[in-house]
Amino acid sequence: MIHSNLFADLPARLSDELFTTLFEDALVCIERIVSHGHASPPGFWYDQDQNEWVVVLRGAARIQFEGKEALVEMKAGDFITIAAHRRHRVAWTTPDEPTVWLAVHFGG
Repeated sequence: MIHSNLFADLPARLSDELFTTLFEDALVCIERIVSHGHASPPGFWYDQDQNEWVVVLRGAARIQFEGKEALVEMKAGDFITIAAHRRHRVAWTTPDEPTVWLAVHFGG
């Protein structure tokens, strides 16, 4: 049994988003992501082989999907399921506090 806390060891500032794998096996990968005013680089799109279920635990974010102008606004407690190969990017995260995400990659 591994015991830890999702809010432990949050860095005050980050030059890049911080991805920490919490659990991984052949079927699923669970990771904590910490953003602090980060966004995907211009022109960059995530295009993942697996489905992703992601929840914002702290902070806020805006996600953009390819071909859609409207951004998906996410605040603490909001979650979304992103199908495999659904191209998306992080358009914005809160600059004044860490945004803590929990992402579960599965299937696909």
